[in-house]
Amino acid sequence: MLVGPTAVGKTAVALALAQLLSVEVISADSRQAYRRLDIGTAKPTRRERRRVPHHGIDVVDPGRRYSAGRFAADATVWVAEVRSRGNLPLIVGGTGLYVRALAEGLFREPEMDPRRRHDLQAWLDQLPGSDLVRWAGRLDSGFVGGGRQRASRAIELALLTGFPLTHWQRTAREDGTVSPWYVHLIVPRPVLHKRIRVRAEEMLRRGLIEEVAAVLSEGHPPGSPGLDGVGIREAVDHLHGKLARDDVAEAVAAGTRRYAKRQATWFRNQLRGPVLTLDASRPPQELADRIAQEWRDAQTRSLPDSPPAERVVHS
Repeated sequence: MLVGPTAVGKTAVALALAQLLSVEVISADSRQAYRRLDIGTAKPTRRERRRVPHHGIDVVDPGRRYSAGRFAADATVWVAEVRSRGNLPLIVGGTGLYVRALAEGLFREPEMDPRRRHDLQAWLDQLPGSDLVRWAGRLDSGFVGGGRQRASRAIELALLTGFPLTHWQRTAREDGTVSPWYVHLIVPRPVLHKRIRVRAEEMLRRGLIEEVAAVLSEGHPPGSPGLDGVGIREAVDHLHGKLARDDVAEAVAAGTRRYAKRQATWFRNQLRGPVLTLDASRPPQELADRIAQEWRDAQTRSLPDSPPAERVVHS
């Protein structure tokens, strides 16, 4: 699994690694699952996807919810198909819940009264995203933040079951699909912030606002699951007169910096298993060479899915 915060350079390293190993990429990015939002979710280009097979991209329309549970079920199939072709499944992404769902399994959802659930969801749909996040944090001290969908889920479980989401994740987990070997990419904060700023400006140049406008014109409401991510949300605000066009790039960069900070904290503390931590300030090909060599060394030790012991290697 190749993980790390947004804009750290995961795609470039994955493409370089594909030149050394027979891999197919499985995207563990909750935003890239939504169709027609290519710029705002920083998907690999179509040319890059022709070079290396990708799964988990363009799975659902922006108006439909794509959950960690759905991802885990879909990714289980993709992993099996990749292995059947004699290739290695390379899970690449920054959505911690997706990574955990695939590696450790997703908790079995407790039963909830359908009528109460429907009524609660109708009420939650009327609240601003900031209120949802605030209530989720109050009801679940382990809530790490996120968009409307994640916050609503935390509130729903806490109110309808009497226990927070983190409780159910600890006590009702199922087995995962893969035995993970993590490659965790990091860069110094100033480097990451510069990359985030450059990417935000590039998104605007490539047509982020026009892309989001086209999706809204299909009739999807602004609060749709596919329109709730960082980058997309700021474009929606501009199109509804809440944000000047000249301020969109900086708003996207600021939101992305906050999101990347949460991701970095999650990956630093939540990965369970062997972890190879690499400084992604170095060229992608150099990183790919190191990863491929570590993987081959693991194979010579006759351990197909992971190195012989849990370790963290900084380079």
